[in-house]
Amino acid sequence: MDVLTPAQRKLNMSRVRGRDTKPEMVIRQGLHARGFRYRLHDKTLPGRPDLVFAKYRTVVFVHGCFWHAHGCSRSKLPATRRRFWKEKLEGNAARDQRTVAALQASGWRILVVWECALRGPGHACPEAVVERAAAFLRKMCPQRLEIASERTELQCQRYVNRAKSTDVTR
Repeated sequence: MDVLTPAQRKLNMSRVRGRDTKPEMVIRQGLHARGFRYRLHDKTLPGRPDLVFAKYRTVVFVHGCFWHAHGCSRSKLPATRRRFWKEKLEGNAARDQRTVAALQASGWRILVVWECALRGPGHACPEAVVERAAAFLRKMCPQRLEIASERTELQCQRYVNRAKSTDVTR
């Protein structure tokens, strides 16, 4: 049962931002300070990436762990309306996968910075995250990189391994 009234919940949800979030601003300001110039939320590209570095043919997404179903400690399902939230978040994750596939097919490199890399338990120093993003921009070898907290990267690897082992037994 929700502890908030419908009016209070509506007010809370209306204040959830999709752009100019604190994690996004940390990445933007850090990369700008290092001399990288970018476009914001380019409507012509699939998924409207948070940052577009045309010179490097690279896009950056700064994903909130909850909204994009990351699987870390910050992305737990709410206790109420679980089926609704599960479908909603799985749909978001599926859309993210389609977006990444479309961008890669068009020759773009993708950097995903997860919220847990900058906030919460086990997060890295913001400067380290920005430096890792800058290094990805400078090097043209990997086509895709995801930056998450070290704890989260270990949890995700365990989750993937567990999912693979259960798929084999079914």
